[in-house]
Amino acid sequence: MRPAEEFILHQKEPFKSILLHLQIIIENAFSDVELHFKWNIPFYYLDSKPLCYLNPSKKKGFVDVGFWLPPEVTKFDEFLISENRKVVKSLRYYKVEEIDENLLIVVLSEGLNKKGSIFKRKNN
Repeated sequence: MRPAEEFILHQKEPFKSILLHLQIIIENAFSDVELHFKWNIPFYYLDSKPLCYLNPSKKKGFVDVGFWLPPEVTKFDEFLISENRKVVKSLRYYKVEEIDENLLIVVLSEGLNKKGSIFKRKNN
């Protein structure tokens, strides 16, 4: 078993159920994604670039789906958590029932569409 999958399967509830549900949604929506284990959490990569990470916060009781969006992308701000991060934003889930599959896919797709400009800016 791969380290990221093992990490997910060894989580306590509700984290395990949330992570498994997110895994199914992401892998069905983005068929070419690759699940890796980086910085002690699961990371999804698409075309060798990071798509998102799954970070369970056991102390605070939620799972963050973190991804990269430039600050000028504001159309999802009512759903996103930025916590003073400039580029990384997240969708936060306390229960499986809170996961809006369509919103998750649209937000991650938007991140993919804007990612080129983020990486270009970092290299300048």
